[in-house]
Amino acid sequence: QVQLVESGGGLVQAGDSLRLSCAFSGRTFSTPPMGWFRQAPGKEREFVAVIMWSSGRTSYADSVKGRFTISRDNAKSTVYLQMNSLKPEDTAVYYCAAGRERIWLPSRPNEYDYWGQGTQVTVSS
Repeated sequence: QVQLVESGGGLVQAGDSLRLSCAFSGRTFSTPPMGWFRQAPGKEREFVAVIMWSSGRTSYADSVKGRFTISRDNAKSTVYLQMNSLKPEDTAVYYCAAGRERIWLPSRPNEYDYWGQGTQVTVSS
């Protein structure tokens, strides 16, 4: 069983920065791809970013490319999402997820098996 616990959300103004953290435990023998998704009210869950645990290779949604950075700390089993130049349209609940190991840079929710509880990010204009 895998446990994912997100933290770091909050209320900020447009242009500000936030860093989300996702502590990962329960399957230390494996190195799954780790992703971030977000879901705004009335909208479907959408892909934000993913990192391959072993190689560090990353991929981003076009809407966040150049503003968000995903990274991981192997020693702490933690994935981060650094969010800069935040916009009101970034407002959503952000979820961390552990993907299936054989999938390269997964970007669809059904390619992920484990999810955190989510953390709210609100960006005011």
